[in-house]
Amino acid sequence: MCSSPSLETNESYEPVTPNASREAKALLEFLYSISGKYTLTGQHNYPNIKDRNTRFAAKYIGKTPAVFSTDMGFAKAGDTDSYLARPDIVEECIRQHKLGSIITICWHAVPPTTDEPVTFRGLPGAKPDSLASVQGQLTDQQFKDILTPETKLYKHWCKQVDNIAFYLKKLQKAGVPILWRPYHEMNGDWFWWGGRHGEYSTKELYIQLFDRLVNHHKLNNLIWVWNVDRPSRPGMEFSNFYPGNEYLDVLSLDVYRSDFNQSYYDGLLILSKGKPLVLGEVGNPPSLEILEQQPKWCLYVIWAGMVRNTLKKQHKKLVNHPRILSLEDSAYIEAINPFRSTCGLATLNLKEKQPHDFSGKWIFNEEKSILDNYGASQIPYKLNVIQKGNNITIERTRILEYADDEITKEKMTLDGKEYESEFWNSSRITTANWSKNGKTLIFESKIEFNMGGKATEMVSNEIWSLMEYGEILSIKQSSTSPWGKRKMTMIYDKR
Repeated sequence: MCSSPSLETNESYEPVTPNASREAKALLEFLYSISGKYTLTGQHNYPNIKDRNTRFAAKYIGKTPAVFSTDMGFAKAGDTDSYLARPDIVEECIRQHKLGSIITICWHAVPPTTDEPVTFRGLPGAKPDSLASVQGQLTDQQFKDILTPETKLYKHWCKQVDNIAFYLKKLQKAGVPILWRPYHEMNGDWFWWGGRHGEYSTKELYIQLFDRLVNHHKLNNLIWVWNVDRPSRPGMEFSNFYPGNEYLDVLSLDVYRSDFNQSYYDGLLILSKGKPLVLGEVGNPPSLEILEQQPKWCLYVIWAGMVRNTLKKQHKKLVNHPRILSLEDSAYIEAINPFRSTCGLATLNLKEKQPHDFSGKWIFNEEKSILDNYGASQIPYKLNVIQKGNNITIERTRILEYADDEITKEKMTLDGKEYESEFWNSSRITTANWSKNGKTLIFESKIEFNMGGKATEMVSNEIWSLMEYGEILSIKQSSTSPWGKRKMTMIYDKR
């Protein structure tokens, strides 16, 4: 069993960012404290799906990854990598931070030869001097211009970086420190920013980004994570791309196909001079045998869509080892609480779970539902739920057999405050509250109306619960009215 880490003050813990925020300092201290003792589990999430990848990993593996990873996006509206998801990315990162996760963000940066959105790979017939994709190469002159102030491409690059800084500042204002992993896999030549040597190099581009975000935008919540891929061919040696210790806090490596070559680890260890090491992206997590030989990996992040690259039994063997920490592990809670205290967050407690998030688009599953003699009549076949903090918006879509679908929308707070709406030309008063354990939502509503000249009322109660790690919404509804009592369970599947 590993000993509990300590967060003693040490000058080597100081981030490279001048006047770094106290939250950033605490995050870096946390990494130093677990280095060589623990390895955190992590999961990448595509920008436009919030935490869906993390929820799938938790369901498949049985434990929730401790590291929440995402990207700033680059693609068109509707794409999983959509750049339009950035406001949601900020909100989700804040939510995950409060839940206890460590946040890491990368950015498949848009080439300065074009505007957002772009594709991931170049399209057939694309002009070689007008790159409009994340992958692909710029001309030597274009790359030189990006690194030359006052050129058109340099100014365009600044504009693109400034847009990302806008969202990073929102996280800074919210007190969320970020493991910031820019220009990832920079020793490879598949991304437009990578593989450059000489005077106008990838290394210089990284330093230019550091200067823009740190000195121009005064961002102080970033822990700078320098990232490379495996040096699989000549020219990809780490040292060719190393900007110097003054520009990075953490060194990271991306590993796919379980290629955890000892020489890669040893090479980074020498460059690090004691700074933390992490696995920025993996297709398969390192085995316990690998971690025995390479103990300094503080965390690993499984890339989106690759959880099942590893069998369940292999995951379980890994995550149940005392060295490996997931969100629910008591050792993680003990280790992370000093960091949370610095961030002004409540201490995590195994017995006090955070409230569930019911946000999402939900489709009624008639086959799995338990209904009464009224069948599916009046039951919404679609729910669109947006939950932000203590506020919830519920859009219900009902089928009308004699007309177009009926859509209603309710906005209320989850603190028992009364919300008034109209139902059957009468006033309906609804309240919403959390259960004591924060796992269920309880909606109570009362409708008073006149029936045959006599005042009467209908009372309804709904209990909302999430099942299957958030993929299924169960609504148990009971009601009393002049027409009798109703009791049923409605099941909704997450789209």
